Amino acid sequence: MTDKKPAITATELTKKFGSFTAVSRVSFQVSLGEIFGFLGPNGSGKTTTIRMMLGLLRPSEGQVNILGMQVDGNTHQIRQQVGYMSQRFSLYNDLTVTQNLQFYAMAYGLSSSNLRKKVEESIQLSGLEGHENTQTKNLSGGWRQRLALSAAIIHQPAVLFLDEPTAGVDPVSRRAFWNLLYEQAARGVTIFVTTHYMDEAEHCQKLAFIRNGKIIAKGSPEQIKLEMMPGQVLEFTPSDPDRAVEILRSAKRTGKLRIDDVELFGTSVHIIAPDLEVYQPQIYSELLQAHIDPGPMALIEPTLEDVFIASMRTPSVQNGGNEN
Repeated sequence: MTDKKPAITATELTKKFGSFTAVSRVSFQVSLGEIFGFLGPNGSGKTTTIRMMLGLLRPSEGQVNILGMQVDGNTHQIRQQVGYMSQRFSLYNDLTVTQNLQFYAMAYGLSSSNLRKKVEESIQLSGLEGHENTQTKNLSGGWRQRLALSAAIIHQPAVLFLDEPTAGVDPVSRRAFWNLLYEQAARGVTIFVTTHYMDEAEHCQKLAFIRNGKIIAKGSPEQIKLEMMPGQVLEFTPSDPDRAVEILRSAKRTGKLRIDDVELFGTSVHIIAPDLEVYQPQIYSELLQAHIDPGPMALIEPTLEDVFIASMRTPSVQNGGNEN
């Protein structure tokens, strides 16, 4: 629970394209200075939701308030308070690092007297010193990502929207990027981020899972793991992980094993089901019959990825957890 004021409030947000409903009655609240993760598979409605929140798409129903201002299509009203980094890194490839930052500074309405100082600060923040005159097309993915973030925050927005900002970026660059986000959050910036990476989601204060345009879970990572996990998690590292998954999924399909899910996690296998203590001997036997050594088995605490995968496959029921 938190007594912080809301930075973002979405109420019954809906977007229809003809007969297709891309987002359906989405409601959530993001507190000031919070990192809020928005998770869902491709096509679930994440980008459509962000575009409505920014005023780039007009909702079919519902409304969004940002910092007490209703987003009604007049983006000029909130432009000075909001930064946006799209998943495609909206940069101009033929411009240099400095030229891109100058362009975005002017687009956000910074005065010419502040422009040079803000560009220099942005270059220092992102660690781009020495690359000031490099054309953007010649930067690596990680450096382009840092530049895109610097462009999004050059005007020091109070709220920052990031749409899949780390997609396709190497793990080292992802970690460096998130360190920059933590610095922004420590300064009081509210961050709304969509991501496919569960390790990133674990570091968000609050999360929402969206599937087929509907919110199916929301709350802190701990709250979601507690409330949304449909069963226990059994972990083991068999001698042939890929074939073990194939054997167990086949046994599930034919009804030999009453389990909910089987997933590969690196070289380990996770099985999700209620009362796994009851089924563990049968699981062990199935693998041995297929000449697969199961190795030691143990019931573990579910990871956020376990919960996410399970919730994407269970009937869609919105979690009634706290929105605060």
